Amino acid sequence: MKKNINIAFDGPAACGKSTAAKAAAKALGFLYVDTGAMYRAVAWLSIQRGIDSSDAESLASLAENNPVTLIPDWTISKGYRVVIDGNDITSEITSKEVNSIVSAVAAVSGVRRVLAGQQRDMAAEGGIVMAGRDITTVVMPDAELKIYLDASVDVRARRRYLEEKELGRDVSLDEIKKRLEQRDRIDSERTDSPLMVAHDAVVINSDDMTPVDVLNEVVRLAGERALR
Repeated sequence: MKKNINIAFDGPAACGKSTAAKAAAKALGFLYVDTGAMYRAVAWLSIQRGIDSSDAESLASLAENNPVTLIPDWTISKGYRVVIDGNDITSEITSKEVNSIVSAVAAVSGVRRVLAGQQRDMAAEGGIVMAGRDITTVVMPDAELKIYLDASVDVRARRRYLEEKELGRDVSLDEIKKRLEQRDRIDSERTDSPLMVAHDAVVINSDDMTPVDVLNEVVRLAGERALR
């Protein structure tokens, strides 16, 4: 397989795209970039600095002056470590506080502009598997393989509920479903880089698929694209 192809993943929250992208990167020997972690890092730092999630100008400035670094690390489940402002915040980016504001932070045009630029720099040399919500349409529109991974909100809520319980967090399935529905609305209706299916993306619905099923399909598609 050519090492310079790029694979772009988009899809709604909790559809399994990060798991699929990470597994594909590991299987193919590519670099895995979870763009959601970058937005979470900015959200985390905004909390530390006391910046309100409605203060678009300050959030954009925060992102501009505090680049996010993703360090590959296959010894941990995420496959990477997240560093911002000199802090390794890998274990903190999925906190309840970050979850509650990350959609608002990610909807800020100035933040998206800054992080999209960082993401394009990462993808410049190829061999990247990148997951997010505007990767196939905005960040890597020329990626050799574009995948839109989807799943019903009920399936996504159940998956996220099990993840949260595994982390020992006290959450309800109904609360998570409502949060996902709200996230879907924000992501799909925002004016800047809304979540959508790219015209040339392969749509994979994972409702009835295991993570291994999804991985096998992605690897198969990657093999096809590499031969073109």
